[in-house]
Amino acid sequence: MTGANSGIGLATAVELAAHGYDVIGTVRSEEKAAILQAAAAEKGAALRYVICDVADAESTGQAFAEVAAMTAQNGLYAVINNAGYGFAGPIEEVPDDAAREIFETNVLGPMRICRLVLPGMRERGEGRIVNVSSIAGRVTTPMTGWYSASKHALEALSDALRQEVAQFGVKVILVEPGGFGTGIWNGARERLPEEVEASPYAAAYDRAHGLSTAAERLPDPIWVARTIRLALAVPYPLARYLVGFDAVAGTVLDTLVPTAVADYVKAATAGLRKVPFLG
Repeated sequence: MTGANSGIGLATAVELAAHGYDVIGTVRSEEKAAILQAAAAEKGAALRYVICDVADAESTGQAFAEVAAMTAQNGLYAVINNAGYGFAGPIEEVPDDAAREIFETNVLGPMRICRLVLPGMRERGEGRIVNVSSIAGRVTTPMTGWYSASKHALEALSDALRQEVAQFGVKVILVEPGGFGTGIWNGARERLPEEVEASPYAAAYDRAHGLSTAAERLPDPIWVARTIRLALAVPYPLARYLVGFDAVAGTVLDTLVPTAVADYVKAATAGLRKVPFLG
């Protein structure tokens, strides 16, 4: 389980450990490992961990060599690619380095991990890869273009991978949560520019800051954790699991509502357009 010390990763690692799975969580420091182990102990469960920065190829290679040694007796049954982050910003004002960084973590990191675990799964003739995407992997909104792009890319790669490895008994599953109370948008707040008053998108930055703060009041990510547990346990998992009312509703509306109308509503929600009857 990558990114196991907070949000969906923490909830899922503890949920699986509490239901008898031998869980190995990846974290980026010993301090974060302590958070993970304390949360598991609170539920009467135990789990293991490795230090890993999924955006760093060397760190990932070393971590998954440790995982291979830790699971040598029976092999690795599943990997859950959850580590990732988001940030808000208009395409015009997001620099190349920031764009590369989010793709390194949200796209290249998970695929690197898939390459590391697939030979063992193929040899055993079974395995599951769960890639945690987002409703943003289906529905794009203004100010989150690079985050959505990373999740669209993750979904495209997952679709291709699912078809490629099915012949070996390996199942690839996408989980697409809507809005849940995770730490992902705390990181988004940290990446907002400090000085935005002069930006033509100043109102949208203000709205993004407000929405990221409100994210703390969203539903508990345990519902995503339980969905992942289901995807690991059932004999024939779905290719995709939408989790949350907003994820289902957003997908349906984005499909049925005319593009011009959807664009206007999204832009108004993001603070980029005014709603006529509200002035």
